[in-house]
Amino acid sequence: MSEQKQSMFTLADGKNVLFTFCLVSSLFLLWGMCNGMIDVMDKHFQDELGLTKSQSANVQFAHYLGYFLMALPAGWLARRFGWKGGIIAGLLLVAAGGFWFLPATSIQAAAHAGSVSKNVAFAAYLCGVCAIAAGLTFLETVANPYTTVLGPARYAATRINLAQSCNGVGWILGPIIGAQFFYSKEPKIYLPYVLTAVLVLVLAVVFKYAYVPEIKNEDDYHLDDLQAKVSHSLMTRWHFVLGVAAQFLYVAAQAGIFSFFINCMTVDKYTGFAMVPAIPEAWNVGFLKSLFETGKDGLLHIGDQGAARLASMAFVCFLLGRISGAMLLKKFSPHKVLGFYGVANVATCLLVMANLGWISALGVFLSYFFMSIMFPTIFALGIFGLGDKTKKASAFLVMAIMGGAVLPKLMGHVADRYDMCRSFIVPLACFVFIALYGYAWPKLSGVACMQEAKTGGHG
Repeated sequence: MSEQKQSMFTLADGKNVLFTFCLVSSLFLLWGMCNGMIDVMDKHFQDELGLTKSQSANVQFAHYLGYFLMALPAGWLARRFGWKGGIIAGLLLVAAGGFWFLPATSIQAAAHAGSVSKNVAFAAYLCGVCAIAAGLTFLETVANPYTTVLGPARYAATRINLAQSCNGVGWILGPIIGAQFFYSKEPKIYLPYVLTAVLVLVLAVVFKYAYVPEIKNEDDYHLDDLQAKVSHSLMTRWHFVLGVAAQFLYVAAQAGIFSFFINCMTVDKYTGFAMVPAIPEAWNVGFLKSLFETGKDGLLHIGDQGAARLASMAFVCFLLGRISGAMLLKKFSPHKVLGFYGVANVATCLLVMANLGWISALGVFLSYFFMSIMFPTIFALGIFGLGDKTKKASAFLVMAIMGGAVLPKLMGHVADRYDMCRSFIVPLACFVFIALYGYAWPKLSGVACMQEAKTGGHG
């Protein structure tokens, strides 16, 4: 291992925490997989229950509501019981949510039998989604800032992006699992969640006995010397305050694009609108045949299950963006990379809105690539230099994930009224703000760039 890689995971006392970093990174894989399954669930409920796009977005609403409700309690427990305690609590909550899908399936069976309404069955599944999200809130509140302290401060953004690359792998696996269980002839929504519950219980035991040091964050702004209340001390740091706003808008844009990916790739069964043109017969060979189905017009189009599988390819773009972004962040200032990627995503949204057929479809895939580094980079920029207030700040940044509950419904409403292409005006507005935050970060924080900040203060 090179000296640079060793220094990236070496604490001030000389201990190497690479294994701890890898273990924590497995949590990113876990919640990426859970999020990936959620993102291909909307179209299933649209078809099963006859919901509009806006109504089906209640899946995202329930998911991100769990984040909103549990973010501050998660931050409090993390401060009370430490990094390890917060992680174990999160894993146990995820397990509880996963097992809830068993009774939810029984309620769905009762709905098919006419004993209860389909809306009740839908609500039962939403409860499971919300419970899992509550557990993921603990994991994100702890794991995101924890990666930033597992080594020298100058590599904080690089470490969190490397860990988030595991999140990207999970997002690739999620749609594949969703396509297999949600869009088969006999859907079994409960099975992947029950298996996930078993897996996280095993992880909880591993963390119980693993080396997870309780590391204190550096106090670059000397907030620990202030006598003001925590909320006041945080609210005076504009790079944090606007970081929360940027995170809210980023997750809002991400959730909207992710949740309607299948709708972007398929023909709207009500209006007949299709962003992607009909597929040439010459393409209907080999593996590609599994992606297509014959539409009402007698032509080949991408089917629901095929679109769910393509979502995995979109997340490959997301992962490639994370990996390449981590390398860029070692060479360039994180705020500049964030600003550039924000501008690039404004351009991809414009491509989609132009309704240019395959070019617009390509724009959707490119948006995944350029969204890749946004969440972890905003997170690292937002909590920079907050010392012991980091866990509190982290809770607010995780609470900002509530943006994902808002935008899909708004984006779905625009799509219901107009079409999927024009609905991309909503994430476009979000990316404009994110780009501005990235370029304005030095003025907001009073630091030229994160890499130049000295450990323990500005010096």
